Amino acid sequence: MTKYLFLGFFITLFLSCTQKKIYNNALVIKNGTIIDVSNNGASTNDLNGKAIIIKADTIAAIVDASTISNKQQRLIDATGKYILPGLTDGFTVINNQSYANAFLYMGVTDIIGVESERRGKFYFGSNPSPNIHMLREVGDVRLTDQQILDTIRKHHNNGAEILLMMYKLTPEQVKLAHNEAKKLGMGTIGELGFTKYKQAMKFGVDAFVHTTRYSLDVAPDSMAIKVAEQPFSNDLGSPKWRYYQYLTNLDLNSKALQQHAENLGKSNSYIQPTFALLYLDMPFSKNPWKEKIASILDINDINRPADKITGKHNYPPEELAAYQKLGFKELKIEKTYRKHGAHYLSGSATDVWGSMPGISLHQELEVLSRIGLNNREVLATSTSNFNDAYGLKFGKIKKGFKANILILENNPLDDLENLKNNKIVILNGKQLDLEALLQK
Repeated sequence: MTKYLFLGFFITLFLSCTQKKIYNNALVIKNGTIIDVSNNGASTNDLNGKAIIIKADTIAAIVDASTISNKQQRLIDATGKYILPGLTDGFTVINNQSYANAFLYMGVTDIIGVESERRGKFYFGSNPSPNIHMLREVGDVRLTDQQILDTIRKHHNNGAEILLMMYKLTPEQVKLAHNEAKKLGMGTIGELGFTKYKQAMKFGVDAFVHTTRYSLDVAPDSMAIKVAEQPFSNDLGSPKWRYYQYLTNLDLNSKALQQHAENLGKSNSYIQPTFALLYLDMPFSKNPWKEKIASILDINDINRPADKITGKHNYPPEELAAYQKLGFKELKIEKTYRKHGAHYLSGSATDVWGSMPGISLHQELEVLSRIGLNNREVLATSTSNFNDAYGLKFGKIKKGFKANILILENNPLDDLENLKNNKIVILNGKQLDLEALLQK
């Protein structure tokens, strides 16, 4: 009897050995804890004992780690480590190779790319580079309906994946633009003026950008119209700044704010505060120039940069005080939106007002935590929420998604600072040399 038991044991052992699989032409990440960032960070079904199979630039499968042969050639053993999708900066620019390096070094593998007068021309020649999902706008000037449709189709044909709908669009035109963009498979963002955000939520617009902009519904209609007519100015007497001062003095219990917060919470639209624009003027801010990757960035490339010694703006006293008060109130307003159930996307708005590539996304995550999101929810704002908002195939560790992955030594659920340190970055299925990114 004992002989047969031993024979059965060896047969089982032999079969288990022969059943272990080698994946040819694949990178395999074995073991580790795959952090669940689904459902806006509300789900907590972390995975252990799994192996991620990557072929070319795509996740081909997720299987039990026990089925992987020890002879697998391209293998990363992530035992004891934490696995997360690569981060996304949802509103930013790349001006040069150093910017691209900075994003990647800080774990940002995808960006929603913007360019503007203040941000400068977008640089498409970087290598290596985060994946670029370009945003293009419509409605920065008044257009006819046909011009709007022609503009959107042109953007789509030129590779744009996201449509930014801007101040000059009427409600009917926002609806027209959103519907056309969705027919073409594009995501939509509103930065509106002549159209109320409440209306855009009903149209199904995917997201809104900038706290100070999507809070315009709380202002009197006459003020909102003036902002829409002249939305950009650093002059403290401009319509924009008169509105900002209105926000700064807003009663948090006002009916207008509470109603707007309720509307945001009930809608399917995401909001993107871009706190990083005011981060340097907040009392808890850290000096961005002390980040290791900042050594390759040229201060002259950055719009209104922080002082390298203080980490603060050298604004004139009156302007600095205005920004500080606005930033303080912005935090309180966003806490109100959060309390009512608003869903968030992360975006740094680099490089306006001293925001910096890669570095400022982490500033954004820090402030999202300060308004009340737990760490898992914060991680979702920079990963899976982009798929949920726009339908783009990244931000999740899932079959068929782009293989953009962070492997972290320490758990970011314990401390968001762990996103920065001791990590492996997988970009489109290939491990990056992080030290090489530090070279100018």
